[in-house]
Formats: sequence, C-alpha cells, structure tokens
Amino acid sequence: MSRITPLSPPYPAETEAALSRWMGPAREREPLALFRVLEHHPELASRMRVLGSGLLVHGTLPAAERETVVQRVCARAGCAYEWGVHAEVFGERVGLTARQLRATVHDDADAWTERQATLVRVVDELHDGVDLTDSTWAALRALFEEPQILEVLVLAGWYRTIAYVANALRLPAEEWARPYPEV
Repeated sequence: MSRITPLSPPYPAETEAALSRWMGPAREREPLALFRVLEHHPELASRMRVLGSGLLVHGTLPAAERETVVQRVCARAGCAYEWGVHAEVFGERVGLTARQLRATVHDDADAWTERQATLVRVVDELHDGVDLTDSTWAALRALFEEPQILEVLVLAGWYRTIAYVANALRLPAEEWARPYPEV
C-alpha cells in the first residue's frame, strides 16, 4: 500500500491531460501509480515530467546505454518499482538482453559491452561515493562525448530521485511490470 494514495478515476480534465502527457505513447495503459501520486502536486509533477521525458526522448545516449544507467541506478537504490517498469517497457525493446537486465541487479561483468561496463562503474561510484575516481572519469572521457557525460550524470541523479520517491512512498509494483530479480 502506497503511503500516499495514487489518484484514481474519474480524474478532473487537467489531471487527465497531465497523466496522458506522462504516459506518452503508452496511453492505453492505466497511468503509473508514481505519476498518479505526483499529480497530488501538479506544479511539481509538470516540472518533473519535462526533465524525465526529456531524458528519455531527447537524449544523446543510445537507448540501451541509457537503460543500462537507469536499471543500474534503480538496482543499486533497491527500487524494484522503477526497475520493473523500465525492464518491461524499455529493456529488451532497446536491446538489453535478459542477462544484462539481471546483471543490473546481480553483477556479471561479462554481460556488458565496454561502454556499458563503464556506465555501470560510473553508477556504482556515484552511488557509493557521490563522486567519480580519476580512473573512471578517464574511462568515461575516452568513450563518451562531453554532452553524453553530462547526460549520464543527470540521468543517474534523476533516477536516484525517482528511486527516493518510489521507495519512500512504498509504491507496490505495477501488475504488468517485470519482477525484480531475487537478491
């Protein structure tokens, strides 16, 4: 049970429109509980939606690399809610294999390309120390352009924020989401 009850239909027209914007092309599904909770504060939700959708739709990282970051952040933060949503909606669709999705939770260095392994290392260091070592920074610089590096850092921070919200609210998994791998 969520600590703040998600809004439920019938929604006022402005809430209906906002939830439709959150869901984008997945409008046929019931809006995510996360979005329905955030709409208790429409101004905050509208600002969050712009950044979140911008990272998903207008980023410069290849989608599989973006989702590697998202999945690893969610896994390291223990956010089964967001991990399951992204694994189901984006995971294999953007080219992550079942092995790679599992490796975001259970370390498996052989599952990754060189670029993905670097991204996993970046997420781990940010999670553990809120900073990057010089060697990880050098690896990131060698493989990614500056706009992509900035995007990785913001993406990791954004999904850490989402993990804080989902975990603190105790959001139950969406019934259609991929189950979180056993720890």
